[in-house]
Amino acid sequence: MEKIKNLSEQIFQIKDETTFHQIALEVFMIQAEHNLIYKKYLETLKIDPQKINSIKDIPFLPIEFFKTHDVILEGRNSELIFSSSGTTGMIPSKHFVADLSLYEESFLRGFRHFFGAVEDYCILALLPSYLEREGSSLIYMADKLIQLSGNNKSGFFLHNLGELADLIHSPELESQKILLLGVTYALLDLAENYKINHPNLIVMETGGMKGKRKEMIREELHQFLCEKLSVREIYSEYGMTELLSQAYSLGQGIFKTLPWMKILIRDANDPFCLLPDEQSGGINIIDLANIYSCSFIMTQDLGRKFADGSFEVLGRFDTSDIRGCNLLVQ
Repeated sequence: MEKIKNLSEQIFQIKDETTFHQIALEVFMIQAEHNLIYKKYLETLKIDPQKINSIKDIPFLPIEFFKTHDVILEGRNSELIFSSSGTTGMIPSKHFVADLSLYEESFLRGFRHFFGAVEDYCILALLPSYLEREGSSLIYMADKLIQLSGNNKSGFFLHNLGELADLIHSPELESQKILLLGVTYALLDLAENYKINHPNLIVMETGGMKGKRKEMIREELHQFLCEKLSVREIYSEYGMTELLSQAYSLGQGIFKTLPWMKILIRDANDPFCLLPDEQSGGINIIDLANIYSCSFIMTQDLGRKFADGSFEVLGRFDTSDIRGCNLLVQ
């Protein structure tokens, strides 16, 4: 569809709320008609898409549908299927990605938005749980960032923490900006066994404990990591299999979204009631980059949004699976 192609180009040019709302409603109308799973969901709710005039009235698709259905626009084939992590016995989510170039453009623009040129960094990815399985969107992103950094020291690390510590302190990286992206439990392993000290190091955690360690209060965890890894703040990445965009925290557990992404908070007891700023509830996500799938997702994360659009993640609903995004309990 030519209209979708044109919209996909406009999405990354969004600069204000008015444009966001306009494009979000156009994307909604397309998905309400051509995403058969979402269309059936709206019909079940007796929602007439033509009567939706505000993003606050758009019904959000429960994220569980990605476990049981192929959530993709009719007539589109997937270029790649991303799958979620989870412990044994859990049903993984699957994201049928129709256009990988949209994912790449989204995470590259997102990186530049928050951190500047990827070429300025040495990217070190400590992601053992993700490397040990197939279908991780995080690994796909990290691999592309490693390639684009152009630094021959950039790369993945599994359990070779000593080698990682030595590399960070190597003369070749003495004046180099370093981004260490690590699953939380692996960063703890590094911090407990090695004293890290580098003046240009950014530590970004993602993925939580993955069932490897007991969950910790975020403040306690970040204080420990800051002390042992010699950084002032711990950054965080908030993303998930079902999305094509990420939010980032540059410290204090406060996340900010990209211009084509928005967080809304719903009442934990009424999924169709949105809450005002500062109140805690379920996190709904609008990700307009997800144009060939569903851009309006009702997650099982709990959070709180602030007046400037930033938000924090407070945990998860008790009945939900432990998932691959940042799940630290406040």
